[in-house]
Amino acid sequence: MSQWLRRFGLLIALFLFVGALAIGFYALRFWSEHGEADSRRYDRPAASAGLVSYRKQIEPILENRCVVCHACYDAPCQLKLGSWEGIARGYSSEKVYDGSRIVEAPPTRLFVDAQKASEWRKKGFYPVLSEYRNSPEQNRSSSLIYRVLALKQAHPPPVAGLAPDVLDFGIDRQQSCPKIETFEIYQKTHPLAGMPFGLPGIDPADQDLIVRWLEQGAPDEGPAPLSAQEEAEIAEWERFLNGASLKERLMSRFLYEHLFLAHLYLNDAFEGPAFRLVRSETPPGQALSIIATRRPLDAPGVERVCLRLQRDLEPIVAKTHMPYRLDKARMERYLALFLAPDYSVGREPSYMPQQASNGLATFRAIPEESRYRFLLDDAQYFIMTFIKGPVCRGQVALNVIEDRFWVFFLAPGVGVQRDADDVARRALESMTLPAADGSNSAPLLTAWLGYAARERQYQRERAIGLRAFAASHGGPRLDMVWDGDGTNRNAALTVMRHFDNATVVRGLVGAPPKTAWLMDYSLFERIYYLLVAGYDVFGNVTHNLNSRLYMDFLRMEGEANFIGFLPADARAEVLARWYRDAAKESLDHMRALVFEPGVESGIAYHGADPEPELFGMLERRLKQALDTRLSLANVKDAGLREQLERLAALRGESLALVPELFYLVVTDPQGVARYFTVLKETGHRNVTHLLTEQNELEPEENALTVVPGLIGAYPNAFFRLGKEQLLEFIRALASLKTEDDYKRLSDRFAVRRTDPKFWEFSDRLQGAEARMDQADRGLLDYNRLENR
Repeated sequence: MSQWLRRFGLLIALFLFVGALAIGFYALRFWSEHGEADSRRYDRPAASAGLVSYRKQIEPILENRCVVCHACYDAPCQLKLGSWEGIARGYSSEKVYDGSRIVEAPPTRLFVDAQKASEWRKKGFYPVLSEYRNSPEQNRSSSLIYRVLALKQAHPPPVAGLAPDVLDFGIDRQQSCPKIETFEIYQKTHPLAGMPFGLPGIDPADQDLIVRWLEQGAPDEGPAPLSAQEEAEIAEWERFLNGASLKERLMSRFLYEHLFLAHLYLNDAFEGPAFRLVRSETPPGQALSIIATRRPLDAPGVERVCLRLQRDLEPIVAKTHMPYRLDKARMERYLALFLAPDYSVGREPSYMPQQASNGLATFRAIPEESRYRFLLDDAQYFIMTFIKGPVCRGQVALNVIEDRFWVFFLAPGVGVQRDADDVARRALESMTLPAADGSNSAPLLTAWLGYAARERQYQRERAIGLRAFAASHGGPRLDMVWDGDGTNRNAALTVMRHFDNATVVRGLVGAPPKTAWLMDYSLFERIYYLLVAGYDVFGNVTHNLNSRLYMDFLRMEGEANFIGFLPADARAEVLARWYRDAAKESLDHMRALVFEPGVESGIAYHGADPEPELFGMLERRLKQALDTRLSLANVKDAGLREQLERLAALRGESLALVPELFYLVVTDPQGVARYFTVLKETGHRNVTHLLTEQNELEPEENALTVVPGLIGAYPNAFFRLGKEQLLEFIRALASLKTEDDYKRLSDRFAVRRTDPKFWEFSDRLQGAEARMDQADRGLLDYNRLENR
């Protein structure tokens, strides 16, 4: 055996040696033909006068054919093709999402961690544009963009059925990030890996235009200049955000830490250029000098931070688009919330991690009601940051939540908020969240024990406060739930998980769910600082897992708040159903949250099943503010609505074969297409086990939710059918038993990756998505399109 192992080892070593020789040979031949690379060539774009326009001609092609996969942190090889700067930066073989990373990775945020192509080369990025001799032929042949487009042209995909098995479409697939110097080897070993990957090639006229642009040296004229009005509004906001008093500076720090992910718009129509709120070493009126800390709560390293509005040059993609309005009404709201109240700020809060990681402690000087109303004003945006921020890419990050649940909010200023928190506030403000340990977090068990101990202390303080409140005011009442002040559509939200990504929308979407959350300010803020302000996507594996494990505590607190509004004698049954076969530690913690306060509900119930009765009462209380745009009741065609309701009523094991999220395009006899989103809700007995989710599934409880319009960012499949075929489609879904059954369904109705008219369909879909009445609409992402 040992002799065989030695021979096998020698063969492996020989294979690696031969491979290295081949790579060296091709690289040397390439350099002999093309000369030495100039890494500074694209530090600034070439003049574009009289040449192909990047902004008018190239950018639209790249957005609709390339950005659909190459955007955000999950872009393959970190190649972001949505801006000239991203193209000039190039690609890296290092993964942003790495669940096995022992040590934190250096951040690689476009427009933040480096500003020039040559700086990105020093950080390990390789070019996709030619950095060799500047001639049309060299600019073409030495460009990786040209070579992968030509590879697709030389090896076109099949025009029907499934894409070849050799193509891996899994989200955690091994990345192939070829270098231009050895591309000849790559194209021989990966002939089907041309771009767009696993999709039809782009239109020949579009490809010819890109080739001309490459031959001209990839010129760029830059973005359209801002209008005089936009410049004036930016100047006004930067003056407002850089006030000199301690009160103004505390407000500005609070705003920055809560809005750093937002796409900021200067109007309530969310039109025109978007901006980012950034910290700069330079004051308004001077060129930006970005302060590039890992997290927004990290110490800036300068005596005086200046908040600036930086124009966002990347395209709007749905998976990262979180719009937020900045206009005169917003400025007046900030004045009323943060500057008009009578409070004093003795000194600026510390940036020490133990305090800065906890927004409750950092901003204790600002009245709590002001902070809470700030979050409630745009609750969907803030919960969207939990969902669309970098923490929620990947199943381990998301298996802490149910597949669909409703979210309600405690009304600001009610007695239970003030009185209960008066007792527990010290425990909350002294609590440290995972960000306090940095991006190279402590060993998992050590950290977990510390978090659990602090949560138990808070749990005891919370129970004392709730009992004291109940003794003087009575138990929870319906008027303690925020009603959106009668007009704010953020009053109730629905969160829907799609295995490894999620969506949050306004309103109570679908049938009453298995679980619901009731959030108060302290819970809302702690989740934000756990998943957004304090989370580092470039952190090590322990940082990632600590964030996931800590989120268990916070989810349970939100669920316990909701259960507390039910009659005391009904809570055990609800808890047992929500946490069937749960981990003992989680079940014990949940029991303590639900039962230790011993507070009876102050709501009068009349039926034998109080949970749906509570849902009904809450829906009636919030009726004036509820967003109902995603209700099937809005489908005017009664026959079509009836069939869609039948689709939404499907339940059971057959749905295990259905994609997590798919778009359904139904065409009527007149040829008018209507767009719908179908979301699968996978049944779970509980969501308390970190790595064994498959053992928690309850297939008989699988369900569907159907909504008009297109929501979500990562469609898994597209189905297109005539209205008269809808009943047949529903019956086929209901009878699925095997993958072959699903394949036959797709053969009949799906628009697959191999469809020759895929891009024609995509253009109509993306156009329809852009017209949908959802502020967070944007380009869809095709990284999760199935091949079934």
